[in-house]
Amino acid sequence: MDKRIFSYFLFNKINKIFFKEELIISDLENSLKKFSEFYLSLKSIKDVIKVDFKVYFYRIFPLNYNVDFMVWMAFDFENEDVLRIVNDEVFKIYLKMGGALELVDVLWGFTKPSVYSKATKSVQEIDPFNSPRKKFLTVYPFVKKPEWYLLKQDTRQGMMNEHIRIGKQYPEVLQLLLYCFGLSNNEFVVVYEMDSIVLFEKLVYDLRQSEARKYTLRDTPIYTAIYTDLGF
Repeated sequence: MDKRIFSYFLFNKINKIFFKEELIISDLENSLKKFSEFYLSLKSIKDVIKVDFKVYFYRIFPLNYNVDFMVWMAFDFENEDVLRIVNDEVFKIYLKMGGALELVDVLWGFTKPSVYSKATKSVQEIDPFNSPRKKFLTVYPFVKKPEWYLLKQDTRQGMMNEHIRIGKQYPEVLQLLLYCFGLSNNEFVVVYEMDSIVLFEKLVYDLRQSEARKYTLRDTPIYTAIYTDLGF
């Protein structure tokens, strides 16, 4: 990534006490429209921070029983003061919803150059600002075992070369790696975007057989989401 980008993934559950249960069950599209104010308020944050800013909406339920939908917010993070402003605006927006939504999980991090690749940007890297969104998105936290960081750089590079080689065999699958060392309970947030979850499952199966896999401490919970264009 040629510039630093911050991403929030906000996982929400609809509080059905605030809405007619029949509407949510029988007409999901109309029930989602009830959140137009919420979605448009998030989009309007761009007018406050005056930097590149995007908001995307994803449906999750019933792929995950405890999350109804996810919002992905991405913004230019060259100026770190922007984060405080975004946080303040998001806080006010959730307060305005008056308990209609329950925020059940948040994943976040920012981009930076990889120590395992000399390329400034990969053709398989997700661009939150310019690329059309694919049908599916998978996001999860990632933490490596302490032993990984005690290995020599050349040893780690060799294993990552294998990891990168496997990924390049699936050019249709795009990735975004976010960093959050010492800032949250995670070290990374891993994001994949694809039009075929069948193809993605095959990629992950192949990656499970790589040598670097044995140094994974945690890579759950995994959220699989379906991109939804709300039309406004």
